Amino acid sequence: MHIFNSLRLTRRHTGRVTKRCMMISIIVISTLALAAASSAMADPPAPAETVRQDIEFARKTVYPALVNIAVITRFYNQGRAQRAPAGGSGVIVTPDGVVLTNFHVAGNTTHITCTMPDGEPFEATVITHDPLTDLTVLRLNVKKRKPSAPPLPFAKLGNSDNLNVGDYVLAMGNPLMLASSMTLGIVSNTRRVFTDFNGTEMQDVELDNGEKTGLFTRWIQHDALILPGNSGGPLVNLKGEVIGINELGGNGVGFAIPSNIAAEVLRQALAVGTVKRGWIGVSVLPVKKIGQEKGALVSAVWPASPADKSGLKPGDIITNLDGNEVNVRFFEEAPLFYQAVAALPAGKTITIGYLRSGEKRSATATVAPMEKANGEEDESKSLGVSIQAITGPFARAEELPDRDGVYVTGVRQSYPFNNAQPPIQNGDVVLAVGGAKTSSLDEFRKAVAAQKSDTFVVTIRRDGEQILSVVHVEGDKPDPESKELPKAWLGVKTQVMLPQVAEAMHMPGTRGFRVTQVYAASAAATAGIKSGDVITAVNKDALESFRQQDADDLKSIVEDLPIGEKQQITLIRDGKKITVGILLEQQPDAIDHAKKAKQKELEFAVRDIMALDRMEHEWSRDQKGVIVTEVTQGGWCAVAGLAVEDVILSINSTPVNDIGQFNKAMETLFKQRPEIIQIFVKRGPITHFIFVEPDWSHIADVK
Repeated sequence: MHIFNSLRLTRRHTGRVTKRCMMISIIVISTLALAAASSAMADPPAPAETVRQDIEFARKTVYPALVNIAVITRFYNQGRAQRAPAGGSGVIVTPDGVVLTNFHVAGNTTHITCTMPDGEPFEATVITHDPLTDLTVLRLNVKKRKPSAPPLPFAKLGNSDNLNVGDYVLAMGNPLMLASSMTLGIVSNTRRVFTDFNGTEMQDVELDNGEKTGLFTRWIQHDALILPGNSGGPLVNLKGEVIGINELGGNGVGFAIPSNIAAEVLRQALAVGTVKRGWIGVSVLPVKKIGQEKGALVSAVWPASPADKSGLKPGDIITNLDGNEVNVRFFEEAPLFYQAVAALPAGKTITIGYLRSGEKRSATATVAPMEKANGEEDESKSLGVSIQAITGPFARAEELPDRDGVYVTGVRQSYPFNNAQPPIQNGDVVLAVGGAKTSSLDEFRKAVAAQKSDTFVVTIRRDGEQILSVVHVEGDKPDPESKELPKAWLGVKTQVMLPQVAEAMHMPGTRGFRVTQVYAASAAATAGIKSGDVITAVNKDALESFRQQDADDLKSIVEDLPIGEKQQITLIRDGKKITVGILLEQQPDAIDHAKKAKQKELEFAVRDIMALDRMEHEWSRDQKGVIVTEVTQGGWCAVAGLAVEDVILSINSTPVNDIGQFNKAMETLFKQRPEIIQIFVKRGPITHFIFVEPDWSHIADVK
């Protein structure tokens, strides 16, 4: 809008005509008409052209500093940690590679890669997360850049308080993970807050991981198109300044975190590596509803908070905070009050002025540090449970009596905590394991690791009760050994000659078995039996099989014959009866008898290749490797793309011929803990590489 204002000012200036020059103008008007027409062509550019020029300037200024962020996110579900690829956007805001993005993009992640518009990738580390504003500050690892590399582009933060409704803005980001995009819109509202439908209370925005944001934020509402993947990208004015970080969007409406909030988070992140805020423990509402023009109505006072200790009560009207006037007339002013409280340093004693029943009063309070809403979350793979540290805000939100113990966020089916007597449930608080107190995650881990017995008692709190639960942990069971006696085997798959099948083959009344597959290199293949042959007799004994329930007759007859002796098989081929001699061999071991291994930390399982596998897939007799039988969704290998039925041929260039070599390769991996695990697999007719990038810091629970 400033463009059009300037154009209007220019027109007003060039259109001024005084009485003194009016006559001259009239006399020469015909002469000047042509000149005026030509001079109009030299006037300043039309508004649309000027807007295009400003857009181009803003694009050149900020677009090079845009980054496409790819992450592996870590979340907890049904008692276990899971991972998934995700992504979003960000913007470089310092010459040395500091990036601003959303917490819901880069929070709770294990790997973060930022890619520039020109394709240059950087690994990134976290300086700090701030869920309350949904912001994360990252630092690019620029040490690997070549000395000849150009300086990193970076964008400057503007003053979001200077925004006006109607101002043009550009949303830059990576919508739908399509790299480096830009859209144009206007500011629709500069101080948007969210309330319930009736406008009776403010509502937080809940992020995917349960964190909430919005207490301090008056969002910039705009209509520049943003889609999933735009999160964390910059909202830019036409001066080429970042005036917001895009966070929410849909149905043609977008919402960005103001740059002034982002600037304060950035300042603290670079100064102290975290974001510190003050807290006094009150919630407020606008005073307009109660006929007041000044102050903030106290709607809640948290027990044992600084406000509670100072004597404040719901219904009081705060008029002054540490010497500054308080005005919350409507909900859009509430975030300013919470920002003022947050700006107070922890430990400072402040004076609070307030009204109670119309009487002026004052109180003193010592500001407390604001705690994280949610504590750290972790899992115990062996027990099948995810647990979370209990913070003060979490205890208040869940109405827990205190912060003792760890909170159960999920229990895995068929694992020890689920099978405990009585079963441990979501929402339980674990107070002790085997008699050892578990007041923190670290104490819980130590208590679990200290258990020497397979059976121990867990003390939990549930709805005010203290309950004892007996947990039993079963050790790994060895693979069962086959106790079956060797049996003879023909080496074919068949279907029974149902009357309908016989009719369709123009062989009415024929009983026996039609060959559907001949295993490569089997005795049947050696004897020349082919798919489509109809076996009608064994050793001249006619087969009377013609019903579905007779499907195993041929198998049973062959299994009763001696191994290594020649047998006569009568069959029909192309309408002719043929007898072939076949030397029966020993039935290959069933797939169930294969040696197996389960990798609990990387969450996949394998087994040896059996003779039947080689025959089924027509592999060579010397095909080596182990077959993947299970890949747990959300595990490291699943994220990397390992699939069931892949045949692992090597791990980090070390051949894996069988389960024994697989186990040795795993032992080596866990000693070396490489950044990338390279798995070479056979997948169908081709080979393929899988690159697993585990977060070794979270692979510690081996109990």
